[in-house]
Amino acid sequence: MDNRLKKQKDFDLVFKKGKRIYTKSLTFIYLKSENLKFGISLSKKHGKAVVRNRIKRLIRAAFKSYIKNVAENYYIVILPKVSETYEYNVFCEDILESLKKGNIINV
Repeated sequence: MDNRLKKQKDFDLVFKKGKRIYTKSLTFIYLKSENLKFGISLSKKHGKAVVRNRIKRLIRAAFKSYIKNVAENYYIVILPKVSETYEYNVFCEDILESLKKGNIINV
């Protein structure tokens, strides 16, 4: 099953109507929907394509470790903040923190 948010209209809907949670390394935006999908949005401020793709891989891996515990169906968009270093453990902590703050996860 593909859980990726791909369509621009879906991203726009989440950006317009979604609730935001801010952590030290990312901004987490979520909106209740009919099924669970998540997407990652990066700008060129993060670096060249190789760096941006690495960041997306790290975030995707971190989110997938919690996907089974998500309580209901949401559209989720994750926006990483510009940093000198991007680490898997930091993304895991911040995604878990965001899921708990939004009452999205069954702990």
